Amino acid sequence: MSDPTARGPAPVQRQRVAAYAVVVRDGDVLLSRLAPYLAPTERWTLPGGGIDFGEHPRDAVVREVHEETGLDVTVSAEALVDSALRGLKDPGEPAAELHSVRIVYEGWVAPDAPEPRVVEVDGSTVDARWHPLADVESGAVATVPMVRWALAQHRAARRQRLAAYALVVRDGEVLLTRNSPLGPRPGAWTLPGGGVEHGESPADAVVREVAEETGLAAEVGRLLGLHDEHFTGTAPSGREEDFHGVHVLFEATVTGGDGAPAVRDPDGTTDAVAWVSLERLVDGSLDVRPLVHEALGLR
Repeated sequence: MSDPTARGPAPVQRQRVAAYAVVVRDGDVLLSRLAPYLAPTERWTLPGGGIDFGEHPRDAVVREVHEETGLDVTVSAEALVDSALRGLKDPGEPAAELHSVRIVYEGWVAPDAPEPRVVEVDGSTVDARWHPLADVESGAVATVPMVRWALAQHRAARRQRLAAYALVVRDGEVLLTRNSPLGPRPGAWTLPGGGVEHGESPADAVVREVAEETGLAAEVGRLLGLHDEHFTGTAPSGREEDFHGVHVLFEATVTGGDGAPAVRDPDGTTDAVAWVSLERLVDGSLDVRPLVHEALGLR
């Protein structure tokens, strides 16, 4: 006679360690759709997957993101860690317990990266897309629980940048440069200038930046004052940043090139330079950054 208190065999214990990336860009998040054999109805997850023996988690997530989305991702040095335990019972198979350890990195791709597509054949995902964050967070996009957990922990990378700019006014015109698609505000016009390098004086940074962005030689005059701005957006690297810019404003004059400016650094964050009449800054016909008006007000 069997003992009614006797227990069956202990569940098989399995452990899986995987690495994933939260890739956020311009209000969208990159997700991969699980294959039907894993989720019969549409369900999306973070791109990533199992870590091979001897593989560093960062290398694993770069490999997995490429396989699942076709994109080359850069990932942060730090990561979040999540752990989940759940029971498994497949027909004809002994009961099992799966312990999932998930290492979740922040990731970013180049702003000009192509549309995502699945590269891996017969893998665990069948589609890759950018989804609006609002749709994911509201539940309009069906996701595995890990996605919303990771997004709740996600914060844009904090960055503070010191930059120096030149206000050059001549014959009723001001020298302006236009942000390229790699800049923080593509198509907007601002003063020539840029980031101060380590150990560089702000005045020297102005001279260097004016030469790169306009082809003109700058002579730095008096210090006008400071300006700052704080916003969250996509950096030239493609990384989402909580950005605080601190700007040192100088008056300056320029010489060289008969006053005809030309961009000398075509692969930078400036794609055009021009002398613009002060009247155009008043009539609103030009998309001009507040930095310009701030500097003009300090003259």
